[in-house]
Amino acid sequence: MGLFQIIYDFAWQDGGRANFKLDLDEDSLVLLNKPTADLPDWTQLDYCKCMNCPLDSAEVPRCPAATSFVPVVKQFSGVSADLEIEVETVIADRRIIQRAPARRAISSIIGLLFASSGCPHTVHFRPMVRYHMPLSDENETMMRATSMYTLSQYFKLQDGEQPDLELRGLKKIYEELQIVNRIMAERLQAADGTDTSINAMILLDMYAHTMPYKIEDSLKNLHYLFKPVPA
Repeated sequence: MGLFQIIYDFAWQDGGRANFKLDLDEDSLVLLNKPTADLPDWTQLDYCKCMNCPLDSAEVPRCPAATSFVPVVKQFSGVSADLEIEVETVIADRRIIQRAPARRAISSIIGLLFASSGCPHTVHFRPMVRYHMPLSDENETMMRATSMYTLSQYFKLQDGEQPDLELRGLKKIYEELQIVNRIMAERLQAADGTDTSINAMILLDMYAHTMPYKIEDSLKNLHYLFKPVPA
């Protein structure tokens, strides 16, 4: 089993620092990092369980998504959501350094953890994990998500299945994700000192909430990039 690693290093004023090394299976892109030993109650699957969750707590006692970002919640407890943070990301020997408010910086790594955690409603985003773009904005996320989904439909066609070229399935994926994001914010409200993490979840949910309605319009705005260049 090969290993694919993504490193997030955060630094802020007064010497604050947090480092996360995410170990992923190279083929499945499943998160391999072991959960912390003292998981909080809000990670239990039946605690504020998503109404669209297909998992059974008898088999999966802890919510995979909630469990995955416990270290992030703990590390940023008490950090202001507006605090400017330097984010250094290392992906496949590529080093990216950016600055952003804490809420946006944290939402970037939480989105990555969600996709690789094992949550049934985020598994669709695993191809984006392999080509993760830290702190991507709404337009970049739109481009990556629609490109990823369209490529998945190409593979469906190659496998003899009916492709969804109108992207109805992608809209449905984001509608289901809205529920997960909202419930996850409710879980975090049960934890102490997690205002920044809640703000990060709200930011992720804003993307998920607007995406189903903006897919068609946003793609129209991108159409010019694919028009043939006059000879």
